[in-house]
Amino acid sequence: MSNSEKVNAFLSKLDHPLKAEMEAVRAIITGANSKIEEDVKWGGPSFDYKEAMATFNPRVKDYVAVIFHQGELLQDDSGFLEKGTKGKAYAKFHSMEEVETHKATLEKLVNDWVKLMDK
Repeated sequence: MSNSEKVNAFLSKLDHPLKAEMEAVRAIITGANSKIEEDVKWGGPSFDYKEAMATFNPRVKDYVAVIFHQGELLQDDSGFLEKGTKGKAYAKFHSMEEVETHKATLEKLVNDWVKLMDK
């Protein structure tokens, strides 16, 4: 089973009130740059390029939670990312409208990650 098939299987079984939004965020992340790989790690779909970039936290039910493991490395002038502990940053999507509103920012963050890892 490929890693994308693992993510598909995980999401097909997932009971989450914002599952459609989660799937839309996944599509944005994987579509932003062909170098991004996905898998299921740490209890949710995860995205990597050379190092772990981000992971969904599906246990959070009030919004789609995306944890950027080394978010401190990403430049986000929009204020979209919320700083967390230990260098992490969080992206939160409460609705499909927010997914659409922040699509370009999310794509930029993914591509910035790839550029950082290619340095």
